[in-house]
Order: sequence, then structure tokens, then C-alpha cells
Amino acid sequence: MRHPKYFTPKEVSVHNALKDIWVSYLGKVYDLTPLLEENKGDVLLKPITECAGKDISHWFDPKTKDILTHVDPLTGCIKYYTPRGRFLHIPPPCPRTDWANDFGKPWWKDNRYEVGLLSAKTRWIRIINTLTSQEQRLEVCSEETLEEILQRYLCYNSHAASYTWKHNGVNLDMSKTLSENSIPEEDEFYCGSPECDLFSPSICLYFNDDLTEL
Repeated sequence: MRHPKYFTPKEVSVHNALKDIWVSYLGKVYDLTPLLEENKGDVLLKPITECAGKDISHWFDPKTKDILTHVDPLTGCIKYYTPRGRFLHIPPPCPRTDWANDFGKPWWKDNRYEVGLLSAKTRWIRIINTLTSQEQRLEVCSEETLEEILQRYLCYNSHAASYTWKHNGVNLDMSKTLSENSIPEEDEFYCGSPECDLFSPSICLYFNDDLTEL
């Protein structure tokens, strides 16, 4: 079974343009770019585009995984609650003959747009190349294995797989997460301060004989 890909909130936030729009909700990440292309020019896209790159979990009932509802004070009927304004696939407040409801699944229930999971907690680590003394600080997902963290680090060192990864002199199991490798979390009291680097856990890379380029 394929391990799901995790994203940090920061990674989601950079996808905030009309031609590249991601959102997250209820722990998952969605690429809504195709939705916008298919419905280009529709005024009902506005509440969605206003939240590009953001988490919109507050739009949903976590139990039903559907849009929040409320009782309309005028009609007494249960309707979707959309304080930012009605958006795509939300029915109009009153019956209308021009509303097309033949779209199938509403976009928020369509898993075609799902690209991965939102990390419940991110961590900062320092990766130190003992061969070159290069140090790189990375924000990673706590759910990621060391192998997945290696993939993040490849842009800084294309030969990262040719190194033995260690913490406090102990070889790390690349198939396990940081916590599963008993790597403690950074001191939250200092994180965000200029001294944060000093308290981020460090992983040391020791060069092997072969050169492996992924």
C-alpha cells in the first residue's frame, strides 16, 4: 500500500493563484485548479478563490464531512451555512429553474482533487553534511519517514542517498519517522526565536564510498 504524501501548511499556502489553487480541509489537501478551469468565469468561485492556499476546515461539519448547515430563520428549512457567500455547487436559497444540478458529486466530495494529507504537526530539523560542513534547516512533516525527508533534502544535496544518516551517533532507520527513531522534538519555548536553530534536532550525514544520485 502506497504511503500517502504529506504537506506542510506552508507548502499549501504557496498555491494561491487562479491558475494554481490548493486548499486543505479536514486533514486533506486538494488541488482545485481543474475545478476553476472547468468553471472559469463563474461568480460562485469567488469564495473559493478568496481562500486559495488556506485551510477551510471551518466550512465543514467534521462528523458528516459536509458543508455546515443551519436553519433558515425565514423558511425554517435546513440550508447550507455559507457566511462568505454562496459558492459553486451550493443550491440557491430559493428554487430556480436556471440552476443546473447535474454536476454529479459536489467538489468537496470529489476525491479527484485530492493530492495528499495535511500534516497534523510539522517539525524543524537540522541536517549536517559532515563531509562539507554544510548545514540545512528543514521544516518537515512529523508523519514522514526519513526516506521521505531525504527526498525533501535532495534539492540541497543530490547525493544524499550516498550518506549514512545518524542522530547522536546512532544509525537511523530510513523507513521510520523522526519520533520512531527516538529523535526528540525541538524545544517549543525557543522555536520561533533567533536561537531556534540551536534547539532543533540535528541529523548528521556521513559520506559512503559510492555516489548515488536520485
